[in-house]
Amino acid sequence: MSARFTATYRVRGDADGIEARAQGIAVEQSVEMPLAAIDDPAVLSEIVGAVEGIVDLGSGVFEVRIGLATATVGDDPGQLLNMLFGNTSLHDDVVLYDVDIPDPLVHAFGGPRHGIAGLRHRLGLHDRALTGSALKPQGLPADELGHLAERFARGGLDFVKDDHGLANQRYSRYEERIPACAAGVARGVRSTGHPTRYIPSLTGDLDQMRAQARVALDQGLDCAMLAPMICGFPTMRALVREFPEIAWFAHPSLGGAARISPDLLIGKLFRLMGADAVIFPNFGGRFGYSRETCARLADNARSRDDGMRAALPVPAGGMTIDRAGEILDFYGENTMLLIGGNLLMARDRMVEEAERFARAVGQHNLK
Repeated sequence: MSARFTATYRVRGDADGIEARAQGIAVEQSVEMPLAAIDDPAVLSEIVGAVEGIVDLGSGVFEVRIGLATATVGDDPGQLLNMLFGNTSLHDDVVLYDVDIPDPLVHAFGGPRHGIAGLRHRLGLHDRALTGSALKPQGLPADELGHLAERFARGGLDFVKDDHGLANQRYSRYEERIPACAAGVARGVRSTGHPTRYIPSLTGDLDQMRAQARVALDQGLDCAMLAPMICGFPTMRALVREFPEIAWFAHPSLGGAARISPDLLIGKLFRLMGADAVIFPNFGGRFGYSRETCARLADNARSRDDGMRAALPVPAGGMTIDRAGEILDFYGENTMLLIGGNLLMARDRMVEEAERFARAVGQHNLK
């Protein structure tokens, strides 16, 4: 039999019908036609999905494991999603829960180019968690965003990123915003000596994002952010290949719309597509992810058992400085804490609050 990879689904149903439902998913996610109409033995034996196991999880939910032919994916990132959950995503009784990624797919897509080790090397920071904040709200002109970026950098944060809502709006064009924010961070770096990195958000179609990446490189930047579920996996892979010097941060926007478990989508698939860091909603914030989901997501991002570099988990979303110790105890030092609104609330004391944030993280990890 040809090489296969295993997709795991969580399916709502009953014990009497789950075997037929599982077989239906296997067919839908492979040949999507009646098997009786297929007369090619190779297709029947090599291409048709195979039910590998069914486990009753209780409360009318079953875990269904299906083997899919690796050959059906090729080296196409979009086809990977299509084979994993294309048609079946249209059935509301199914969640794509996990996938075992075999070596051929790891080789096809590659994972992070830099990962945790590369990000730490750029900053020269190897013994503590990393810190970051976001430039917001959208609607501010480029020069104001640049001043905000400078204040975060003066506070000694490791990363200052665009909010994902910052695109190429007329009140802050990309070609104006990126130089303004890069210059603001550079002023902060000169005042502190700390190697703060600015992370611009790339948006638009592939040609526009390529142009934006070139602007970022022209400004001396070596990090950028994109939203894989907005721009698409093929676009993400194209950018990762074309701009190997850039460390890519993946934003989770729209990641909750596909009924794919976030620990798989954000922690594993974003990383497979080349994300060096994955941003996700932390437990206890404003999005409602559980501690267990966040732990699995971070473990998937940092895994070293699959032949890929470890990606940096970046918990975010309604976090506060006062929770820094708790969050670090949970995730450990190979983490970046991203606090936005809690710092922005400080207004005139933003530099001091950023310093307090950086100090809280640094002192915690020295204990």
